[in-house]
Amino acid sequence: MQTNQIKNLTNEQLLKRRNLLKGVVIGFLTIAVLAVGILIYLYATKGFENFNIATLIPVFALPVTLMPALSSLAMINKEMKVRGLK
Repeated sequence: MQTNQIKNLTNEQLLKRRNLLKGVVIGFLTIAVLAVGILIYLYATKGFENFNIATLIPVFALPVTLMPALSSLAMINKEMKVRGLK
């Protein structure tokens, strides 16, 4: 269904949506890198015996929440390639 919606968008709307999704993906990846950095810091300072396993939940949840944005971005890029847009 989303493929039909993407095909019905104008070129300007397609470019706008691609730029928005690129920003979302960059934001999610920035948060993921920061979360991994914080976890490494916590592991280095507290050690693994005082490390709560619940702190790993955000790190494992971020890729799952990022998947729809990545698939939408891939479909938009494919449609832009079909239309010959840059």
